[in-house]
Amino acid sequence: MSLSSSFARRLVPFTPPSFIPPSALATAPASYLPLCNLPTPIHRLPSPSSISSLVPSLLVKRDDATGGTELGGNKLRKLEFLLAAAISEGADTVVTIGGIQSNHCRATACAARAAGLDAHLILRCLDPSSDVASAPSLGNLLFSRSAGAVLHTVSKEEYGRHGSTKLVDAVCETLRGEGLSPYAIPVGGSNALGTWGYVRAAAEFRAQAESDPELASVKHVVFATGSGGTAAGLAIGISLAWARAGEEPPKLYAVGVCDTPDYFYKFQGAILAEMGFFESADEAEAHLRRVLVIMNGRGRGYAVSTDAECEFISAYAKRSGLFLDSVYTGKVLYKFCSEVEEGRVVVGEGEDVMFWHTGGAIGGYAEPRLAGGFEKERRLEL
Repeated sequence: MSLSSSFARRLVPFTPPSFIPPSALATAPASYLPLCNLPTPIHRLPSPSSISSLVPSLLVKRDDATGGTELGGNKLRKLEFLLAAAISEGADTVVTIGGIQSNHCRATACAARAAGLDAHLILRCLDPSSDVASAPSLGNLLFSRSAGAVLHTVSKEEYGRHGSTKLVDAVCETLRGEGLSPYAIPVGGSNALGTWGYVRAAAEFRAQAESDPELASVKHVVFATGSGGTAAGLAIGISLAWARAGEEPPKLYAVGVCDTPDYFYKFQGAILAEMGFFESADEAEAHLRRVLVIMNGRGRGYAVSTDAECEFISAYAKRSGLFLDSVYTGKVLYKFCSEVEEGRVVVGEGEDVMFWHTGGAIGGYAEPRLAGGFEKERRLEL
């Protein structure tokens, strides 16, 4: 018996959260593949020093701990549903796409291998002829290689010219010609199916809030948005879960690390409409604009960091022991703290901020500036 068929027997029936409306129940997935360590914990840590006078501490939802080192992060919640679909459809291979240090590609490669599936990863590079070859053991790329994924490289220009969907479809077509049965996974795992992972996560957070009185003070929740699925799932899930309980939901802030807020509202609205939560994408977008503030935190561009951002990440690691990465979580918290400092986000007395940590620390290995200063290093002499 193959690994994939034995894993297929481990697919678990999915019970949608109680707050899901009938229109969305019709599109809910039938099953998922249990990969995550759930529920992920919520830790209280010192807030970054830049806002400590306004926000003394920070609650952190540790979705960096969804799996082991090779699996951890927000992508795994989506992959539980996406890989279940791949197995159910009889696929033997998955194909997905991202940047050279893509957390999603790394998690897909490792999770697919655990499920008995092969993985083909399309990686966007500055220089496809040398980037991958010159970094055989760097960050996410190390784990993708170690899991035996087949790597396909494209330039930034090729990616922009053709788009991620066309590139994934092209590799899938080639694999079909070789007698394989590929399953296409979009960039970031962000489609209607993958987004159910974060609708489910919202239900998890609601259950934690109901069982822990300390979480009643959470009035602000901040998280990253890069491909859109995480933010879409949390926005609809949290707004519905709190509404069902007759309570005002916390204010939600998604910090974009690429694209623009208008793009994210439109893209995420289309996802929620496809999931059946709204009759149209326009109606879904209007809801998102009411419940979710999307900030532009891309700075100099996707996966491009300023010295100030890197210094912030390094300083916060020294203050709290929490490591953020320079592509997602570091930029997100840096941007949010800037908004608080400058008075554009107001945190009232007694209100807690929860930062939803979506993982990505492995990608930080590629950014030497995160090491900070070396003033505490000493030469040991006996």
